[in-house]
Amino acid sequence: MVRTLRRVSIIEAISYLILVAATLVKRTGGTELGVTVVGPIHGVLFLVYAGLLLRDHRSLGWPVWKAVAAMIIGSLPFGGFWVERQWLAPLDDLSASSCWGPPAT
Repeated sequence: MVRTLRRVSIIEAISYLILVAATLVKRTGGTELGVTVVGPIHGVLFLVYAGLLLRDHRSLGWPVWKAVAAMIIGSLPFGGFWVERQWLAPLDDLSASSCWGPPAT
């Protein structure tokens, strides 16, 4: 559960940075295609992130305010990375390893 939330947090944060880059391209006279494609993808990823936080906050031992705070922080650039590193990684039994690696046996 924690590993999945960590992964989604990182993927959502990356999609946000890609969306920011696509917005900069659009605003500097480039194409709108990046925003058109990445915008909805990022939106869905954020909804998945928020849904997982709300679903799993009790299992994480978090009060509702901390889940809401994680959503607010996650809506900021680099916020998803911060939540993953500061709040989720310490909860992972395998926090010394990457959240992308195989589970320990």
